[in-house]
Amino acid sequence: MKVTFLGTGTSQGVPVIGCQCEVCKSVDYRDNRLRSSLFIEVNGTNIVIDTGPDFRQQMLRERIDKLDAVLFTHAHKDHTAGMDDIRSYNFRQKRDMPVYASKEVQDQLKQEFSYIFAQNKYPGIPKVDLHTIDGSPFSINGNTITPIEVMHHKLPVYGFRFDDFTYITDANFISEKEKKKIKGSKILVLNALQKEDHISHFTLAEALALMEELQPEKGYLTHISHRLGLHRDISSELPDNIKLAWDGLSITIDSQQ
Repeated sequence: MKVTFLGTGTSQGVPVIGCQCEVCKSVDYRDNRLRSSLFIEVNGTNIVIDTGPDFRQQMLRERIDKLDAVLFTHAHKDHTAGMDDIRSYNFRQKRDMPVYASKEVQDQLKQEFSYIFAQNKYPGIPKVDLHTIDGSPFSINGNTITPIEVMHHKLPVYGFRFDDFTYITDANFISEKEKKKIKGSKILVLNALQKEDHISHFTLAEALALMEELQPEKGYLTHISHRLGLHRDISSELPDNIKLAWDGLSITIDSQQ
């Protein structure tokens, strides 16, 4: 399995429009963050988690010419706004795009992209094949995926576990029941918005404490705000087995290790 961070930023991305802070003005490429999204290549199947506003740019940057499915964590715009651009894959692959989401997310997609689901469709619009997910494991091309329900303030959000890899974004609470689904992961990705308390995201300290509790071999932090600090500075504060993710970072997971 190969995992690529398409984006590691929060809803505004980094740099933030008009901001003059040292992070937004940084020339370190690791401080430039598009909206959070993930690309997974597993057993010949290509999957994207979330199509944010930067989806087109991310897919072009990584030269991804085949996409087998899209998974959605939740319905916020910074995770769904780019769904229109899946039509390029419709045209190229000559089939509808399988989209996996909860019923609540599907309802929101039908509002935001009503033209996709209209009875009388305009030629050339995206074509999707909706699949409803809940807390039960499901399969894409023989690859088992386990949804993990976390809370983003009062909004349920799905993280996903693929074999030894777990990805969770936009969370500030995980129940003990759902933590059991994460335990044993060799690699765990968590959101870590900033150092200060936040109503709907883990802080850096909270994310590190959860990493310590769940004990993955390696941890990566994502969904990062400009308020967290410079990549080089925060990296120096982290335990050896935990890193800040950055846009374009790829990691390979060998399930036989």
